[in-house]
Amino acid sequence: MAKIKHYDFSKKPLKASKFWMAIARKFAIAPRLKKRRISVKKINMTGIEPPYFLCVTHASMLDFPAMYTAVDPYDANNVVAIDAIRDVGDWLMRRLGCICERKFVKDLNLIRNMRYCVENYKSIVCLYPEARYSLDGTTGFLPDSLGKMSKLLKVPVVVLRLYGTFVSAPQWNKDEQNLPIACELECVATAEEVKTLPADEINDRIHRAMQRDDYAYQREAGIENKYPRRANGLHNILYQCPHCGTEFKMYSEGTRLWCAACGKAWQMSELSVLTAEEGETEFSHIPDWVAWERKNVRAEVRAGSYRFEDDVTVHTLPNAKRFYDQGMGKLVQTAEGTRLTCTAYGEKCDLFWAGTELESVHIEYDYPYRKDKYKKNIFGDCIDISVPDDSFWLHPVTGRDQLTKISLATEEIYLLAKEKVKERGKVPQEEAGNKRREENGVG
Repeated sequence: MAKIKHYDFSKKPLKASKFWMAIARKFAIAPRLKKRRISVKKINMTGIEPPYFLCVTHASMLDFPAMYTAVDPYDANNVVAIDAIRDVGDWLMRRLGCICERKFVKDLNLIRNMRYCVENYKSIVCLYPEARYSLDGTTGFLPDSLGKMSKLLKVPVVVLRLYGTFVSAPQWNKDEQNLPIACELECVATAEEVKTLPADEINDRIHRAMQRDDYAYQREAGIENKYPRRANGLHNILYQCPHCGTEFKMYSEGTRLWCAACGKAWQMSELSVLTAEEGETEFSHIPDWVAWERKNVRAEVRAGSYRFEDDVTVHTLPNAKRFYDQGMGKLVQTAEGTRLTCTAYGEKCDLFWAGTELESVHIEYDYPYRKDKYKKNIFGDCIDISVPDDSFWLHPVTGRDQLTKISLATEEIYLLAKEKVKERGKVPQEEAGNKRREENGVG
C-alpha cells in the first residue's frame, strides 16, 4: 500500500479571511438561522474585545452559526475536529481561520497554534471544550486543563452558553426544527485576572459558567416543538428501561418511547416532558433518566463488572481528505481501559488506552446523516477514538444502541482511574509525614 500522508498539525493556522468569511456568512451561516429567532445577551463584556479565549457549549451543528452571530462583527480562529475539516475541505476551512484537532488527544501543537493566533492575529480563539455534542442537552465532560490553557493564552476568558441549539437538533434526532436560539456571552476572567488568579480558580469559573440544561430552558421559555416525530431516536440515549431495568430493548417512533422487554411506554410532549402511558412516570425530565443510567454504569465500573466487547468495522482518518476502510476489528472496554485490535494499512494493530489516557470518547448516532455525501463510507452508529496521528472510526456489528453506555463508561473509567492515581500519590506523602513525626518524637 502506498504510504499514507498524515495531517500536519504543526502547520500554522491562517487568519480568518474577510472575503471567505463574508461568503460563509451569506451562504452558510445566514441561511441556517433565517427562520429562527436568535438573541444575544452580553454579561460582563464591557470593554472586552479581541483577542480573547472563547469557550462555547456544544450541542449541534447549529452551534457554529450561533457562535459567529454572537461574536459579530468579529471573526474567530475556530478549533475544529479533523472530521469536520474533512467534510468541508482543508483549503477552505483554513481560510475561515480553523485550527484542526483530534478529539480527546493531548497535542501541544493545538496550544501553540492557539497562542499563535492570539499573539499574531489578535483574534478570538474559539474552543468547544466538551469536544463532542451533548447527549442530553446538559453540559458534558469538561477537561481540567482549561485554567492552564487560559494562563498560557494570557487574554480574557469568555464563555458562550447556547440555548435552543440542542432541542432544535439533538444528535439522536437530526431533523432540524426552526426553534429560537438564545446566546449568553459572558466574560468570566479579565486579562488581569488571568494573570493573577491561580489556574484552578479560572478552571472552576469556566466550568461553572458552562453549565446549562436545554430541556429546562425549553420548558421555562415555553418553546413548543410540534414536530410529529420529535421522539424518533430517543432510545439512543434512553437505552435502559427504568421500569424493568433491561438494556438495549428500548424503541422510539413519532412521539412515543417504549420498552420491548416489559411493554412500558412513554409519550414525549411538545415541551419534551415524558409521561408514562400507564403507571408511574419514573423520569419526566430526560436528563434525569440519563443521570440514572450514568449512576448504573458507575456502579458497574466501580464493581469491576463492566464490560463491552464486540466486533467492529474499522475506518481510519489519518488526514482531512478521506476515510480508509481497514476491515474488521475487535473493541473491548473494561474498568481497566479500552483496547482495539485490528489491521491498519496492512499491519496488525493493538491499541490500548488506560483509564487515565481516555477522558471521554466521541460518538455519532447514524453517521453520516447526509449519506448522499458519503457514498463510499456508510458507517451507522460510530465510536471515534484517536491517537496523535490517526482517528479510528468504529461501528459495532452485533451490539444495538451501545454508544451512549460506552460514552458514559469511558468517562466513569477515567474518573475512577484519576481517583486511584490520587490515592496512590497520598500514600508516599502519608508515609513521609509519619517518618517526620517519628523523627520529631511525635506519636
